[in-house]
Amino acid sequence: MSELIQLPAPEGRPDLLIIAGEHSGDQHAATLLRGLAQERPDLQVCALGGEALRSAGANVIFGLVDHSVVGFAEVLKNYGFFKQLFEAVVDWIREYRPRAVCFIDYPGFNLRLADRLVKEGIAAKAGGDIKLLYYISPQIWAWKGHRRFKMAQLLDSLAVIFPFEVDCYADTTLPVQFVGHPFVAADFNLGLSYAIDGPTLLLPGSRLTPVRRIFPVLIKAFLNFARNQPERRAVALYPSEAVRTLLEELLAAHPGAANKIELRPADAPTEASAVLTSSGTMSLKVALAGIPGCIVYRANLWTYLLARTLVKIPYLGIANILLDRPAYPEFLQGAAKPDILSRELTRLHATPAAATTATELRQLLGEDQSTAAPQWLAEALKEKK
Repeated sequence: MSELIQLPAPEGRPDLLIIAGEHSGDQHAATLLRGLAQERPDLQVCALGGEALRSAGANVIFGLVDHSVVGFAEVLKNYGFFKQLFEAVVDWIREYRPRAVCFIDYPGFNLRLADRLVKEGIAAKAGGDIKLLYYISPQIWAWKGHRRFKMAQLLDSLAVIFPFEVDCYADTTLPVQFVGHPFVAADFNLGLSYAIDGPTLLLPGSRLTPVRRIFPVLIKAFLNFARNQPERRAVALYPSEAVRTLLEELLAAHPGAANKIELRPADAPTEASAVLTSSGTMSLKVALAGIPGCIVYRANLWTYLLARTLVKIPYLGIANILLDRPAYPEFLQGAAKPDILSRELTRLHATPAAATTATELRQLLGEDQSTAAPQWLAEALKEKK
């Protein structure tokens, strides 16, 4: 085991190890695990993840979500830590031999780990006894499309949550199945709804570094907007205690902001009349809830410039990508200015609920396939005959 990071031993050989490195992945993995428990309640499941997976019944051996970073510059700053963690995970898998590993998105870490397990000969594709499964594809349709060929060499099965992703792997040997998006499952509660007289919703994201860049812009934009409409209030959602603490610090730096902007946990039922949201998972949630809004994003300058050269899609928000139109206008980098966004808020509060957009998205995301993902995983976990 790594000398600096010690992962606890499981009770007996695990049936499944889940690896989810981000808040959204943790939530999706938890939904998947709850469905799997209905198919296979006997399974012993360990995880690197967060509170959602723990609540769903997994034995969380490391809180990976608490260490989530994004962007080239941020990864470099944390390289030493992730290298130590990576080796600790390899040691743990080598020693305790889970029957399968299910990677949840998070490709920078997960694909490197899959490659290492194949090279060590313990993965099924290398003649070993550990299946490598992947739920929620890396965004190869946006950049690094060549990774699909490596994935076909490493993985035993892939489940995707966007319908167009199946065709992205058509020229490989990798078994790929569209299993619907967890947000449109019949039993999934978005926790968000549209109300014409509701507060403005501010969603700065789940990763600390982007939140630090984005939330001050959202605060200033809302305060500018509220000068002419002093009765207006805002709600900012936080996915973790670490983000809540950061939001409090950022609010304190803006006089009067704490009296106008309420902080709520991300799972608190919330009505909103309009939204300013980062480009992450929550941007899709608000679109499915029919709340009009726009997307705001700021990254490290070098990360942004690098992304501009590599990313080959016209939109950042997934709702816009799916619909192939800017249903949620995008304000990125220099365009994400408080005065511009405050004017956008004025426009959005005069915009009716985006109900038609929400209906289109639900149909595209397979709202009739709520049990497909757990069934995919249960089938993949069956013993080889």
